Amino acid sequence: MKTIKLGIVGLGTVGTGVVRILQRNQQKVLETSGCRLEIKTIVVANLDKERKVDLTGIHLTDQIDELINDQEIQIAIEVMGTIEPARTYITALLNSGKNVITANKDLLATKGTELIECAQQNGVNLLYEASVAGGIPILRTVANSFTADQIVSVAGIVNGTSNYILTQMSENGLTYQQALEDAQALGLAETNPTNDVSGKDAAYKMAILTQFAFGVTVPLEKIAVAGITQITKDDITRAQKWGYSVKLIGQAQPNGDKLSISVEPMFVRKGYPLAAIKNENNAVLVTGSSVGEVMFYGAGAGELPTANSILSDVIATVKDLRLHTTGAKFNTFSRAAELTDPAERTSKYFLALSATDDGLTEPSITQLLSQNGLNLAAQLAPSAQPQTELGYKTQPISASRLAQLKAAFAKSSKLTLTAAYPVLE
Repeated sequence: MKTIKLGIVGLGTVGTGVVRILQRNQQKVLETSGCRLEIKTIVVANLDKERKVDLTGIHLTDQIDELINDQEIQIAIEVMGTIEPARTYITALLNSGKNVITANKDLLATKGTELIECAQQNGVNLLYEASVAGGIPILRTVANSFTADQIVSVAGIVNGTSNYILTQMSENGLTYQQALEDAQALGLAETNPTNDVSGKDAAYKMAILTQFAFGVTVPLEKIAVAGITQITKDDITRAQKWGYSVKLIGQAQPNGDKLSISVEPMFVRKGYPLAAIKNENNAVLVTGSSVGEVMFYGAGAGELPTANSILSDVIATVKDLRLHTTGAKFNTFSRAAELTDPAERTSKYFLALSATDDGLTEPSITQLLSQNGLNLAAQLAPSAQPQTELGYKTQPISASRLAQLKAAFAKSSKLTLTAAYPVLE
């Protein structure tokens, strides 16, 4: 029986999960891969820290060179996070001839191209299924199961922290701050949650997902990013009143002859598949020209879901080692495409308008909108009761045109634009 030796860099939540699953499911792994997997070395920052997993027979060290220079170790798993020193460590591991598995979305979204080239130059694997949507096997599915189909769009909830916060605001009436503190107490949000709530974490994931779905490498500055920190209980109530849920949505789709990528809070029509995704769960809706809509749903983070995705990459690499076929790109789809400037991306928008006098009339609203070159798709009417606020849905307009519209309403003495959110339906 052949034994493949592994090294791990990092023993936090996900690293601990990798150890647990291997210990628990060793027989299944053997039957699936045909090899026994043995964790030989784990590199940690603090040797004295108490660990919540059995490390019998595993060498613990704080010296990365011990792993890099160990020729017995064929697969290294990086779960330490951050861009540096992870980039330096992974590069050294690849150059030493080791296959690398990582969940490091920040690093892959910013330095992925150079790391992929390094892996190819050394004839080893660089796999990263766990970098997007945790336990959902979305990258390998897109790479392998949509090869003959043309993907039309990808839309998803890919950050569990923000989705948990928005769910609690919607279902339990919490404020943003209350929901954030609740998420932190449950371990669903970091002490510093900036990347999650600003949309940056989701943007990293959408950069990677877009590369698989459309074959295009996306600079982060080409992704329109907005977070959830500005969302209030009034926004949640307003969305519910008009038949929507508020969700942080990542999207990649054609915009004319260009490709548009965005991460932003959206009013998602109730009944739309992504509207029902609650708490820390993730979901990705892929639309193909042949297959239509297919949704992938599951835990977007956590010790065991993410560790399971990492180990699926490990087993794929073990099979490649047995066949002597390591070194292929994880994603082989690549093409050139022009990207939409964030200010020029288009969407339908929900607009909420209010007035302090008799300004809230159909003619006054239509006139102001038409003066700014805006046509309405529909006026929304939730009930027959008199309204102090009217809801409208626009035809697709650009973000820059929306900014002009907001400026026009700011000058109006009769009408106030109380909310403007892109719509998904």
